[in-house]
Amino acid sequence: MSMAVVGMVAGMALGFAGYFGGFGAFLLVAALGSIGFIAGRFLDGDLEPGDFFRSRERGDRQR
Repeated sequence: MSMAVVGMVAGMALGFAGYFGGFGAFLLVAALGSIGFIAGRFLDGDLEPGDFFRSRERGDRQR
């Protein structure tokens, strides 16, 4: 499935949540979707827990 289709489905889910459930449901769906996305990246091996906790050194800073 292409990323465009995934983005469209996510947008539709957020739209339905916002329309039928209000702003609180919109935020809940957005937060759970973000958590699911990050968990999926971990399971695929694209992210490691150290990526969030590793400090940058001055030479690694990108502008």
